[in-house]
Amino acid sequence: MSKLNKEEVLQQFNDAYLKKHGKAATIEQKGSWFKVDGGKSLRLGDLADLAQELSSGAAEAEVAAPAEKAPAKKTVAKKAAPKAKPQAVKSGNGGLSPKQLWAQKLASNKGNALPRGQR
Repeated sequence: MSKLNKEEVLQQFNDAYLKKHGKAATIEQKGSWFKVDGGKSLRLGDLADLAQELSSGAAEAEVAAPAEKAPAKKTVAKKAAPKAKPQAVKSGNGGLSPKQLWAQKLASNKGNALPRGQR
């Protein structure tokens, strides 16, 4: 990964943003995070990727224009059929408790026995 120059990346982003939106972006820096027009915080690498997308014209992503949102389409939700209550999950051991299962396994092998007090 190549080293990014902060000034070059910010200049490329400003140029691409100006070309795309017709106004200059306000970029706030806090540590290594950059906030564009009060929107989501981004790293320098993310800004470089966003600048490349904006300059290529392929991106239709909104950087930080929450006031320009289109009204959401209302959809009619279909009422789902009520779900049946889940049955008790049967394990592959035939519904035995762990104690019963181990007693069965030990009884099937010769020479094995349950511990004292468990017989």
